[in-house]
Amino acid sequence: MVFSSPLFLFLFLPVVLTVYFLLPGLRARNSWLLLVSLFFYAWGEISFVLLLLVSTLLNFQLGKWVDASTDLAQRKKAVAVAVVVNVGFLAFFKYAGLVVTSLNAPLTWLGFASLPVPHLALPIGISFFTFHALSYIIDIYRRKWRAARDPRDVALYIFFFPQLVAGPILRWNAIAPQLTRRQFDRAQFAEGVRRFVGGFAKKMIVANAVALPADQIFALPAGELSAPVAWLGVACYTVQIYFDFSGYSDMAVGLGKMFGFEFLENFNFPYTAQSIKDFWRRWHISLSSWFRDYVYIPLGGNRVSVGHNHLNLLAVFFLCGLWHGANWTFVAWGLFHGGFLVLEKTAWGDTLARLPRALRHLYTIFVVMMGWVLFRADTFAGAAHFFGALFGAAPAGTVQPWHRYTSKEVITALGLGAAFSLPLWAGVKNAGARIGGRLPPAAREIYLVLGQLLEVVAVVALLLISAAWLAGGTYNPFIYFRF
Repeated sequence: MVFSSPLFLFLFLPVVLTVYFLLPGLRARNSWLLLVSLFFYAWGEISFVLLLLVSTLLNFQLGKWVDASTDLAQRKKAVAVAVVVNVGFLAFFKYAGLVVTSLNAPLTWLGFASLPVPHLALPIGISFFTFHALSYIIDIYRRKWRAARDPRDVALYIFFFPQLVAGPILRWNAIAPQLTRRQFDRAQFAEGVRRFVGGFAKKMIVANAVALPADQIFALPAGELSAPVAWLGVACYTVQIYFDFSGYSDMAVGLGKMFGFEFLENFNFPYTAQSIKDFWRRWHISLSSWFRDYVYIPLGGNRVSVGHNHLNLLAVFFLCGLWHGANWTFVAWGLFHGGFLVLEKTAWGDTLARLPRALRHLYTIFVVMMGWVLFRADTFAGAAHFFGALFGAAPAGTVQPWHRYTSKEVITALGLGAAFSLPLWAGVKNAGARIGGRLPPAAREIYLVLGQLLEVVAVVALLLISAAWLAGGTYNPFIYFRF
């Protein structure tokens, strides 16, 4: 079940909200949220619900062990067990095939028989599930918050349906206080609705419109790619992945607000970044900050020698790439970004800082788009052919005309993507607030009411337009569901 489906929008969510606000007391409401979250996950992955519940109960017990231990060695032992169990669980399902496939090449070269490649079904959202579980144990170890007394609290923290399958990645120390005390008011609920509808519009109006040409172009044989077609493909994918993933994150944050929760913001206009370092402060913030706090800083962070620090960065982005998928192209994408982060710590970073803002932005977008080619390609050969086409070195063949992939919807979506990659709406609201601040008190009141009415009309219009696109479009799941 995905957020951008009629079943979720017009049945599941209204029922969940209605029952939630009818129930007395926070404990009953939390139990209801846990029940519907398990149902939400079981709708698409019923075979894995029991397995993930067992894992959750195991982490609950490990958390109690860590919390109760006054001896540092015992606490470290409990954390080590939790890391081995959770990472082992993730590795078994997600990376077993990659490991065996990678081993078969040298085995075959040495004359040995190839190992059978396991084909395991991947639990939806397993990477997010694992990072939530690790955050639970490590936050308790660091004494940032106590272990849960009730396993239902741990289960709700991990299974809560708005963030279950594609984040944002939550921290136990941020969510635990909200499980026992949170505020409910109309303003927060209204903001949740606005965020949800805005994310829904990002997905339906922009991301889905450019998804089809992106898929078609990246699927073309090397001989059919021309430079204009290749650049159109990477432009479409650049817009698609941002509006798809940030749209989901906005919907998740909005849903959380409807139930009284505050989630970490996951995006801050990353395509306005002035460097790759700046990009990772703005892109998938919950993931980059997770790696910073739980991997980079424990490795020594910036407190080590220059060479060691560079190795730390590369190690973190190796893991970041691997986290995204069991394919060496993802690892290459992670190392590609890690390499540029290392480069920006050298003299190049000082040179970059002195460049005009427009040139810094151009450099960043170019690097990010080249990275998306690696991220989107299924193989290194496919990525190499695509890079060749981008720079006019595609093999001879019958190339596809670029206008075959440029419908009015695609051009409109690209334009909207370029415009709303900027903080355009925030700028409009700030300008409106400045105008209102200069009006006399009586006129200001009328101005504020009209502004609120206009915002309501805009939200309703976006909802209706997005619902119309949903009714007339094809099914297109969120990109990050696969991770």
